[in-house]
Amino acid sequence: MKIGIIGAGISGMSLAQLLKDDFEVEILEKEVFVGGIARTKEINSMPYHVNGGHCFNSIYNDVKDFVFNKIMPYDKFNLIQRKALVLFKDNFLPYPIEFSIREIDKLDSKLAFEITKQMFAASYEKGSNLEEWFINHFGEILSQEYFIPYNTKIWGTNPKNMDNVWIKDEKQMKLPVPTKESFFKSLISKAEDHMPHTTFYYPKSNNQNTFLESLAKGLNIKTQYKVENIEKNRSKWIINGEKSFDLIVNTSPLDLIPNILKCDDTINQDFKKLKFNRVTTVFWETDSSLDMTWTYIPDSKIKCHRISNIGSFLRPNGNSCSTEAIGNVSYDEMIKDAKKIPFLKKPLDYNVTEHAYIFFDLNYSKSKEKCISYLNQYGEGGFISHGRFGEWEYYNMDVCIKRSIDLAKAIKSKNL
Repeated sequence: MKIGIIGAGISGMSLAQLLKDDFEVEILEKEVFVGGIARTKEINSMPYHVNGGHCFNSIYNDVKDFVFNKIMPYDKFNLIQRKALVLFKDNFLPYPIEFSIREIDKLDSKLAFEITKQMFAASYEKGSNLEEWFINHFGEILSQEYFIPYNTKIWGTNPKNMDNVWIKDEKQMKLPVPTKESFFKSLISKAEDHMPHTTFYYPKSNNQNTFLESLAKGLNIKTQYKVENIEKNRSKWIINGEKSFDLIVNTSPLDLIPNILKCDDTINQDFKKLKFNRVTTVFWETDSSLDMTWTYIPDSKIKCHRISNIGSFLRPNGNSCSTEAIGNVSYDEMIKDAKKIPFLKKPLDYNVTEHAYIFFDLNYSKSKEKCISYLNQYGEGGFISHGRFGEWEYYNMDVCIKRSIDLAKAIKSKNL
């Protein structure tokens, strides 16, 4: 069987690695390089993560086995201690903020006490939108001081206008959901004792591209090949009128599918309802004062929402980081905004990523499910949309790999 995979990002290449020994697999990639949004750009011998910082860890043993035993050995990575911070009331406090009550107590004991009462009184009800979910899990104070303003920045809209479906499920594992027991334990011991992903892996080469190129090794990848149309001809899928496949796996953005497939007019309206956010980053030379891996910034007076201290990923440490803001923000705006952050010394590069984050508005679930269902039945089967943008889900790198492992098992089970 011949399988065509559209897109040589994490999802496409992971799936190809898992299928190539049993099937004829070809990846079609429109760019000159592989890696998708995880790809870095080298500036002054330093890695610029143009779409925010990408690093690796996973709660899934099969994902770690795949990476360390099939793609890149464990000893080719450095194990980095995470030190994430939150800018809370003009103070840098440890992330997650709900586990930093002792630090808040040093700033304002009454505030810490009120937050503690609200955390223990949390109802944990899902609510009808993201704002209600935050209040029901973290209380009014933490929600208004951090979760709502921060998420307003990263999504470009108030959380009351957002679906809360993305928070945590068996596929995504995004935001750590507190329990009253874990919150209590954080009051009497260090927050890190109760958090997953307190460490992460980064290549000893000091560049994430080393991992991406290892993931591409041995694969049949045709770069600079733009998929412009796909048609079903009897049992075969024909791409651009010239390439024939028995099965197509699409990892390109789901909202662009009507550009390459002849879809019904009725379903095209649902594809048009799928929303995403662009992201703008600036790569900076910094002073040597940054003692963190990344920082979350809810302050509305500062446009950037996150600082990724990529220099802390390197060995020895480097003086570089990136600031990140949602939307297509001009270079001048980003530089002006950075004047509020004293450790940023010199801008080195600038980038806007078109498809960066899935946007979870209140139309999200219904539109996405209708589009995926339509594609599953298109041409009587044989077309699978897969990965972060193919499934229109907010997946991290490791979840993209996990989904590829599960999909590969399903393809093999059906066709071998």
